[in-house]
Amino acid sequence: MTAAFATADISPAWLLRLPGRRIRSFALPVTIVSLRILPVVLLPVAMLCGSPAVAQVSDAAPAGVVLGDQSAEVPIVIAHRGASGYLPEHTQEATVLAHAMRADYIEQDCVLTSDGVPVVLHDMILDYVSDVAEQFPERCRADGHWYVNDFTLTEVRQLQIRERRGPQLPWLSSGSRFPRQQGNFRIATLAEHLQLIEGLNQSTRHRAGIYVELKQPESHRERQLDLTRAVLQVLTQHGYEAADSRVFVQCFSLPELQRLREELGCRLPLVWLVSQAPTPQELQTAAATCDGLGISLSALLSGPGSAADKQLSDIVERAHARGLQVHVWTLRTDALPSWARRTDQVIDRLVTDAGVDGIFTDQPDEVVRWRAEQRQDGNAARQFRLLKSREGDSEGQRQPISDRDAAANGN
Repeated sequence: MTAAFATADISPAWLLRLPGRRIRSFALPVTIVSLRILPVVLLPVAMLCGSPAVAQVSDAAPAGVVLGDQSAEVPIVIAHRGASGYLPEHTQEATVLAHAMRADYIEQDCVLTSDGVPVVLHDMILDYVSDVAEQFPERCRADGHWYVNDFTLTEVRQLQIRERRGPQLPWLSSGSRFPRQQGNFRIATLAEHLQLIEGLNQSTRHRAGIYVELKQPESHRERQLDLTRAVLQVLTQHGYEAADSRVFVQCFSLPELQRLREELGCRLPLVWLVSQAPTPQELQTAAATCDGLGISLSALLSGPGSAADKQLSDIVERAHARGLQVHVWTLRTDALPSWARRTDQVIDRLVTDAGVDGIFTDQPDEVVRWRAEQRQDGNAARQFRLLKSREGDSEGQRQPISDRDAAANGN
């Protein structure tokens, strides 16, 4: 069955628990931007909800049954490698700061050590972010790099993590990042990151979710390491196994996401990462498995000139039509696109014009601030995160977020 809300979805709690066949639906961003004349059928629903204004949908998405949501507002704020604009990426310190900044989700990129332990690092290569060359000079491969798969967990724990270095990283030359030779930062396992977030969720009034990426699973298999299975095992051990768990799992490999869903029986929300907008056929294939699309900012906004001249890709509209959320990466306030003078210009373009559902950012406090200002100005938005049913899910796992949970998230 489908709900009759093609123009706006202002759904009371009882509507979120409609009986019947659970269908695959879409992520529906709703922005209160103006009063409009809507079909008469919607007005009684708005009155029942006690909505302060009539909401206008920012894109043309089909109607569907709302089964639950993961954030009370759009965009959801995803701390890219933690609060990596302020502290070295993927350190536990960056995770703590991202949580304190009230990010909705905190990202963990995962790779395996040689003894099969998932650790949180963006690269298979260690020398970009650590002192591995100084501690293990003889352990580099023929290409001159040191790889995490060549080291045990005990060995990588000896490394000092530093601010990233590398070519073509304009934000590093801005002088706004953490000094590279300072601090005492270490590599931590995925399990340790999850334990840290669980503890912060309990001790504060903010409940952050996790956003896990599987890094190069094919390269791991070449070394007889199953990254996907190892990460899924850790997630399950920490209670992330139901379709409405506060987690996303992302990967650039669509076949690996299909394996997760079909072979490994994963019911968690899955996000396919792409650098360029997929073709209609690719998007249709992804929609059969995934819940979201993670796309680069440059693929969403293209063309020379000012923000007004930037051509918006139709990928958000096409993804929503197939039941997929769209999360864009990566917003860096110290490396804005050439056409933008202020961070708010970019966020406005992404959320108000493009209609994205989530933003990866090195500076999560900036997007949280923008969202709070929109709420104060009366432009608050609500995002419904619609869930595909997974075999074995019960009705009790499909409840909408409560007022208490929303308050705990600072929304």
